[in-house]
Amino acid sequence: MAEECEQDRANLDPKPANKAARESLVRQIEAEAETLGGWFGRWRIDTRVLEAIARVPREEFVPPNVEPCAYANIPLPIGHGQTISQPFIVAVMTDLLRTSRDHVVLEVGTGSGYQAAVLAQLVNRVYSIEVIKELAQEGRSRLERLGYRNVEVRHSDGYHGWREHAPFDGIIVTAAARFIPPPLVQQLKNGGRMVIPVGSEWRGQELMLVEKDDAGKVATRAVLPVVFVPLTRPAVDCDDSDESAPHPRRADPVGT
Repeated sequence: MAEECEQDRANLDPKPANKAARESLVRQIEAEAETLGGWFGRWRIDTRVLEAIARVPREEFVPPNVEPCAYANIPLPIGHGQTISQPFIVAVMTDLLRTSRDHVVLEVGTGSGYQAAVLAQLVNRVYSIEVIKELAQEGRSRLERLGYRNVEVRHSDGYHGWREHAPFDGIIVTAAARFIPPPLVQQLKNGGRMVIPVGSEWRGQELMLVEKDDAGKVATRAVLPVVFVPLTRPAVDCDDSDESAPHPRRADPVGT
């Protein structure tokens, strides 16, 4: 990861917060979608998703030591053994949710808050859970400071979802589970979609799309081979109603 970052430094704008750097990132995402579209059945990412990514200052969601690489299309470390996802993966997962402005979405795995910031521009409300207390606190503060008022972060075990605000139009999980958590399926609204990486390091992982039809029937399909950090569970109950929680992070398409 560090080597990739160094290789990309020369191609990055020295002021990564500027519009040109974001537009360049969007073009990279579009190009990768055209290359890998056969995996997930779509050769282009929804324009709304790309526009949302272009508006999010990714440099605000990474530590200072990797800020020069903020607009590289790679995952980056954010501390606590976690990472901020590769922008392409953020785009694909967000695209698969098929969001609408009136939607309410659950995110399991706040991390630095980047995925939530993208979603916040596309839906009515984002409820985000983070299992690592420090990340939950930092993510909440960062999102509030940047003005994302329709995101609520909670420190809790994301496996159980957030029953008080269910059902959700969409659910996005940013770490690999061994299996699809039943509580999340239960909290998915009829007609809703869930995007979740499933598998393990030794037997491989697939990005899965879970769809619940209007009658409540659930169907799943594999979308893309990925490599995500495992979904972690707390040793003891960490639910904290005024804090935040979920899981690990990042995934990259295999071979990219």
